[in-house]
Amino acid sequence: MYLAFLMVTVKYTRMIQRRAEQRIVRGLNEAPAVALLGPRQVGKTTLARAVAEQVPDSIYLDLENQAHAARLAQPAAYLERHADRLVILDEVQRMPGLFEVLRGQIDQRRRLGRRTGQFLLLGSASQTLLRQSAESLAGRLVYDELPGLDVLETSPERDRLWLRGGFPDPFLARSDAAAARWRLSFIRTYLERDIPQFGVRIPAETLNRFWTMLAHRQGGVLNASQLARSMDVSVPAVGRYVDLLVDLMLVRRLQPYFANVGKRLIKSPKVYIRDSGLLHTLLGLTTFDDVLSHPIVGPSWEGFAIENLIAAAPFGTIPWFYRTQAGAEIDLLLQLPDQRLWAIEVKRSSAPRARRGFELAAGDLNAAKRMVVYPGDEEFPLSKATTALPLEAAMARLAKL
Repeated sequence: MYLAFLMVTVKYTRMIQRRAEQRIVRGLNEAPAVALLGPRQVGKTTLARAVAEQVPDSIYLDLENQAHAARLAQPAAYLERHADRLVILDEVQRMPGLFEVLRGQIDQRRRLGRRTGQFLLLGSASQTLLRQSAESLAGRLVYDELPGLDVLETSPERDRLWLRGGFPDPFLARSDAAAARWRLSFIRTYLERDIPQFGVRIPAETLNRFWTMLAHRQGGVLNASQLARSMDVSVPAVGRYVDLLVDLMLVRRLQPYFANVGKRLIKSPKVYIRDSGLLHTLLGLTTFDDVLSHPIVGPSWEGFAIENLIAAAPFGTIPWFYRTQAGAEIDLLLQLPDQRLWAIEVKRSSAPRARRGFELAAGDLNAAKRMVVYPGDEEFPLSKATTALPLEAAMARLAKL
């Protein structure tokens, strides 16, 4: 039974065209190395193998595999033997000393005339990998992030994606119950095995409790003091816990946008569990009816929409939220690479309306686009400046930029 499930999962995972694949290929055509970052089980290896199929004689090494890691006992000698091939290094944060070797290899190949497409690095911890590679590979490495499956990749299964989340295995599972079991196992494995492997000394039970508390506060402004009292820990400890989950790309810390508009602004970040499926599992929700009947339904949809919109936005876009202490608010403010601002309000309603506070905030910031994103299928105007858009349509517009 398990083998049959695995075969179905692999079959359909290969059928899902990841939009990041084009970005990775483009990055390899422009830079010596590309680092693809994302949480475990999000599909990095599958995507890397798809890229490798486009590059003849590529080499794939999983550094969690002892046999593969043994090939790099003398990394410089091994890599010099394969100087004309694309080398893919999975879980590269497992060998931090490798980055210095990679710098030497890249520079040596540059002198021989090969400037691009040398290494594809896959990592499961964003800031850890960035710290390790920033100095060693400065100017030699392009970073990209692989989020979970998104609406444009899985359409028309938007509701299933919202319920189960963007990790390929639970999304493709035979039932909601099977998907929930996968996510529960994923959470337990992360807490008990993966996080300790990163050198983090936090008890699994403590971090699980904290992660669950964040789930109950989905989309809320981070109140570290309140969380510290609830957990009976220090405020700095709460900061470390949030930093860790952000570092692992499991939590999004959405920063407030500051502007000189002559108003008092909220200065604390908002916090979201990034994967809606993990959010639902942390709250004990298995079916679509469970989610719809739970008070988290609105914040869950908001977080789901925000993650999808950020994933669709062009490279270099900076996501923010905006809120004044008087109540004017923008759920998601996208600062595009050309510095234009798109103001987005998220509504889980079949008859959305633009709140007055949203219109005031968008006017304060002179937003180039104003939209209310909702789970319907029709586009229509809400005011002279604001349009209601289905989530898929808003993502498609961002993806075309």
